[in-house]
Amino acid sequence: MPTDQTRPSADTLAAAARQAGKRGRPPVHLWNPPFCGDLDMEIRRDGSWWYLGTPIGRHALVRLFASILKREGDRYFLVTPVEKVGIRVQDAPFLATDFRVEGAGRDQVLTFVTSVEDEATAGPDHPIRVMRDPATGEPSPYVLMRDGMEALIDRKSFYRLVELGVHEPHEGESWFGLWSAGRFFPVIPSAELA
Repeated sequence: MPTDQTRPSADTLAAAARQAGKRGRPPVHLWNPPFCGDLDMEIRRDGSWWYLGTPIGRHALVRLFASILKREGDRYFLVTPVEKVGIRVQDAPFLATDFRVEGAGRDQVLTFVTSVEDEATAGPDHPIRVMRDPATGEPSPYVLMRDGMEALIDRKSFYRLVELGVHEPHEGESWFGLWSAGRFFPVIPSAELA
Protein backbone atom coordinates (compact mmCIF):
# COMPACT_ATOMS: atom_id res chain seq x y z
CA MET A 1 0.00 0.00 0.00
CA PRO A 2 1.45 3.37 -0.95
CA THR A 3 2.30 5.80 1.80
CA ASP A 4 1.09 9.40 1.88
CA GLN A 5 4.50 10.41 0.52
CA THR A 6 4.21 8.13 -2.56
CA ARG A 7 0.49 8.67 -3.19
CA PRO A 8 -0.10 11.39 -5.79
CA SER A 9 -1.70 14.62 -4.65
CA ALA A 10 -4.69 16.29 -6.31
CA ASP A 11 -2.28 18.84 -7.82
CA THR A 12 -0.13 16.10 -9.34
CA LEU A 13 -3.19 14.40 -10.83
CA ALA A 14 -4.50 17.71 -12.19
CA ALA A 15 -1.18 18.41 -13.92
CA ALA A 16 -1.10 14.93 -15.46
CA ALA A 17 -4.73 15.24 -16.58
CA ARG A 18 -4.03 18.62 -18.23
CA GLN A 19 -1.14 17.10 -20.14
CA ALA A 20 -3.10 13.99 -21.18
CA GLY A 21 -6.18 15.94 -22.23
CA LYS A 22 -4.55 18.54 -24.48
CA ARG A 23 -6.29 17.01 -27.51
CA GLY A 24 -9.83 16.59 -26.19
CA ARG A 25 -11.11 14.13 -23.60
CA PRO A 26 -8.29 11.89 -22.38
CA PRO A 27 -8.54 8.23 -23.54
CA VAL A 28 -9.12 6.99 -19.99
CA HIS A 29 -10.59 3.70 -21.24
CA LEU A 30 -7.17 2.80 -22.70
CA TRP A 31 -5.21 3.45 -19.52
CA ASN A 32 -4.53 0.75 -16.94
CA PRO A 33 -1.78 2.16 -14.71
CA PRO A 34 -0.86 0.67 -11.33
CA PHE A 35 -3.10 1.47 -8.36
CA CYS A 36 -1.47 4.10 -6.13
CA GLY A 37 -3.96 4.05 -3.23
CA ASP A 38 -7.05 6.00 -2.28
CA LEU A 39 -7.27 9.78 -2.32
CA ASP A 40 -9.44 11.62 0.22
CA MET A 41 -11.72 12.86 -2.55
CA GLU A 42 -15.47 12.43 -2.80
CA ILE A 43 -18.23 13.24 -5.27
CA ARG A 44 -21.38 13.96 -3.28
CA ARG A 45 -24.97 13.28 -4.35
CA ASP A 46 -25.46 16.95 -5.23
CA GLY A 47 -22.61 16.73 -7.79
CA SER A 48 -20.10 18.66 -5.67
CA TRP A 49 -16.50 17.44 -5.47
CA TRP A 50 -14.67 17.47 -2.12
CA TYR A 51 -10.96 17.06 -1.35
CA LEU A 52 -9.68 16.57 2.21
CA GLY A 53 -13.15 17.50 3.54
CA THR A 54 -13.28 20.80 1.64
CA PRO A 55 -15.37 21.53 -1.47
CA ILE A 56 -13.40 22.07 -4.66
CA GLY A 57 -14.60 25.51 -5.71
CA ARG A 58 -12.82 25.84 -9.05
CA HIS A 59 -15.18 24.59 -11.75
CA ALA A 60 -12.33 24.14 -14.25
CA LEU A 61 -10.52 21.82 -11.81
CA VAL A 62 -13.68 19.76 -11.21
CA ARG A 63 -14.17 19.44 -14.98
CA LEU A 64 -10.56 18.34 -15.33
CA PHE A 65 -10.93 15.66 -12.66
CA ALA A 66 -14.23 14.51 -14.21
CA SER A 67 -12.43 14.04 -17.53
CA ILE A 68 -10.09 11.43 -15.99
CA LEU A 69 -12.76 9.62 -13.97
CA LYS A 70 -13.03 5.87 -14.59
CA ARG A 71 -15.32 3.19 -13.21
CA GLU A 72 -14.16 -0.36 -12.56
CA GLY A 73 -16.88 -2.55 -11.10
CA ASP A 74 -18.41 -0.61 -8.21
CA ARG A 75 -15.33 1.58 -7.65
CA TYR A 76 -14.31 4.90 -9.13
CA PHE A 77 -10.79 6.09 -9.91
CA LEU A 78 -8.97 9.10 -11.25
CA VAL A 79 -6.47 7.81 -13.80
CA THR A 80 -3.60 9.17 -15.82
CA PRO A 81 -1.32 7.14 -18.08
CA VAL A 82 0.97 6.41 -15.11
CA GLU A 83 -1.18 6.36 -11.95
CA LYS A 84 -4.60 5.43 -10.64
CA VAL A 85 -6.15 6.55 -7.34
CA GLY A 86 -9.46 5.58 -5.80
CA ILE A 87 -12.10 8.14 -4.86
CA ARG A 88 -15.51 7.87 -3.19
CA VAL A 89 -18.81 8.52 -4.97
CA GLN A 90 -21.94 8.89 -2.79
CA ASP A 91 -24.45 8.11 -5.54
CA ALA A 92 -23.74 8.77 -9.23
CA PRO A 93 -20.51 10.41 -10.39
CA PHE A 94 -22.35 13.03 -12.44
CA LEU A 95 -25.36 15.29 -11.92
CA ALA A 96 -27.60 16.08 -14.91
CA THR A 97 -28.63 19.67 -14.34
CA ASP A 98 -30.51 20.36 -17.57
CA PHE A 99 -31.74 18.84 -20.82
CA ARG A 100 -32.88 19.85 -24.28
CA VAL A 101 -35.93 18.49 -26.09
CA GLU A 102 -36.24 18.08 -29.83
CA GLY A 103 -39.34 16.68 -31.50
CA ALA A 104 -42.38 15.25 -29.75
CA GLY A 105 -44.04 11.94 -28.94
CA ARG A 106 -42.18 8.88 -30.25
CA ASP A 107 -39.89 11.19 -32.25
CA GLN A 108 -38.80 13.06 -29.13
CA VAL A 109 -35.06 13.30 -28.37
CA LEU A 110 -33.78 14.24 -24.90
CA THR A 111 -30.19 15.45 -24.55
CA PHE A 112 -28.89 15.77 -21.00
CA VAL A 113 -26.17 18.14 -19.78
CA THR A 114 -24.24 17.58 -16.56
CA SER A 115 -22.75 20.03 -14.10
CA VAL A 116 -19.33 19.29 -15.69
CA GLU A 117 -20.73 20.02 -19.16
CA ASP A 118 -20.79 16.45 -20.47
CA GLU A 119 -23.71 15.70 -22.80
CA ALA A 120 -25.55 12.51 -23.70
CA THR A 121 -28.67 11.87 -25.75
CA ALA A 122 -30.96 9.38 -24.04
CA GLY A 123 -31.54 6.35 -26.23
CA PRO A 124 -30.35 2.77 -26.64
CA ASP A 125 -26.74 3.65 -25.74
CA HIS A 126 -27.70 6.09 -22.97
CA PRO A 127 -30.73 4.65 -21.16
CA ILE A 128 -32.76 6.41 -18.49
CA ARG A 129 -33.62 4.40 -15.39
CA VAL A 130 -35.57 5.28 -12.27
CA MET A 131 -34.87 3.74 -8.85
CA ARG A 132 -37.37 4.18 -6.05
CA ASP A 133 -36.53 4.39 -2.38
CA PRO A 134 -38.12 1.29 -0.83
CA ALA A 135 -39.17 3.18 2.31
CA THR A 136 -40.56 6.36 0.79
CA GLY A 137 -41.19 5.52 -2.87
CA GLU A 138 -39.22 8.67 -3.79
CA PRO A 139 -37.84 8.34 -7.35
CA SER A 140 -34.18 8.77 -8.23
CA PRO A 141 -33.81 9.08 -12.03
CA TYR A 142 -30.51 8.42 -13.81
CA VAL A 143 -29.16 8.60 -17.35
CA LEU A 144 -26.08 6.71 -18.54
CA MET A 145 -23.48 9.27 -19.60
CA ARG A 146 -20.28 7.47 -20.57
CA ASP A 147 -18.13 4.45 -19.85
CA GLY A 148 -20.65 2.84 -17.48
CA MET A 149 -21.05 6.03 -15.43
CA GLU A 150 -24.44 7.58 -14.78
CA ALA A 151 -25.73 11.02 -13.95
CA LEU A 152 -28.41 11.54 -11.33
CA ILE A 153 -31.06 13.74 -12.95
CA ASP A 154 -31.66 16.71 -10.66
CA ARG A 155 -35.12 17.41 -9.24
CA LYS A 156 -35.98 20.44 -11.40
CA SER A 157 -35.07 18.52 -14.57
CA PHE A 158 -37.05 15.48 -13.44
CA TYR A 159 -40.14 17.65 -12.89
CA ARG A 160 -39.73 19.00 -16.42
CA LEU A 161 -39.37 15.44 -17.73
CA VAL A 162 -42.59 14.38 -16.02
CA GLU A 163 -44.42 17.03 -18.06
CA LEU A 164 -43.21 15.22 -21.21
CA GLY A 165 -44.25 11.76 -20.01
CA VAL A 166 -46.85 9.55 -21.68
CA HIS A 167 -48.61 6.28 -20.89
CA GLU A 168 -47.50 3.33 -23.04
CA PRO A 169 -47.80 -0.45 -22.89
CA HIS A 170 -44.59 -1.99 -21.51
CA GLU A 171 -44.07 -5.65 -20.61
CA GLY A 172 -47.81 -6.34 -20.48
CA GLU A 173 -48.71 -3.31 -18.36
CA SER A 174 -49.38 0.37 -18.90
CA TRP A 175 -46.45 2.52 -17.80
CA PHE A 176 -45.90 6.23 -17.53
CA GLY A 177 -42.55 7.06 -19.12
CA LEU A 178 -40.50 8.97 -21.63
CA TRP A 179 -39.58 8.60 -25.28
CA SER A 180 -36.12 9.51 -26.53
CA ALA A 181 -34.31 8.54 -29.72
CA GLY A 182 -36.91 5.89 -30.57
CA ARG A 183 -36.89 4.15 -27.20
CA PHE A 184 -39.47 4.21 -24.41
CA PHE A 185 -38.12 4.49 -20.85
CA PRO A 186 -40.64 3.41 -18.19
CA VAL A 187 -40.76 5.57 -15.06
CA ILE A 188 -43.69 4.24 -12.99
CA PRO A 189 -46.61 1.85 -13.59
CA SER A 190 -49.65 3.85 -14.70
CA ALA A 191 -51.77 2.15 -12.02
CA GLU A 192 -49.65 3.77 -9.31
CA LEU A 193 -50.56 7.23 -10.62
CA ALA A 194 -54.30 6.70 -10.34
